Amino acid sequence: MFHVKHEPWGAAATRIGVDLPPGASERLDRYERLLRDRAVPAGLIAAGDADRLRERHVLDCLRGAPLVPAVGRTLVDLGSGAGLPGMVIAIARPAVAVVLVERRRARAAFLELVVDLLGLDAVRVHLGDAATVDARFDVATARAFGDPRRSWDAAERLLAPGGRLLYWAGEAFVPQRDAPPGVEVTVPGGHALARGGPVVIMARQ
Repeated sequence: MFHVKHEPWGAAATRIGVDLPPGASERLDRYERLLRDRAVPAGLIAAGDADRLRERHVLDCLRGAPLVPAVGRTLVDLGSGAGLPGMVIAIARPAVAVVLVERRRARAAFLELVVDLLGLDAVRVHLGDAATVDARFDVATARAFGDPRRSWDAAERLLAPGGRLLYWAGEAFVPQRDAPPGVEVTVPGGHALARGGPVVIMARQ
């Protein structure tokens, strides 16, 4: 574990392997406050995580940003909840068109509020299940969404040819054992934060 709670966003992001664009640090600050002031009281995030939002959630999600091309791409975040990881990646990669998929109305309303307050013009909130999304994307993300098979099943129909799923795997994830059938799994190197397993890349074989 490396402790980054009081480290500036830019320095922490550099450790993870991503250069933040102008304005991203301020947006991350505001997003962190919205998580603490609104998402935690509403039950979108566990109350026990209120004092460790940055390391446990925001920076953990930021680990996906280096795996998303900086420009000209589309991304769908499955079961976005409070916007983790899709909102964080949208802040770090503002040129990527992001769709946050959330079936619960209260959570979708929070996402809409964040999009509006942070001025994230490339982000759209979709109220409904992943099965109701009628589009194809270059990248899908799944964090605390389901096991590898369920996450891949939800993502596969949404991926364009050559598309890939970024899956936040637990520490016990073993590719040879846990990968869905017919799926190629890549485990990139990189930093692992507290309680974090790897962010793995899944693609059709």
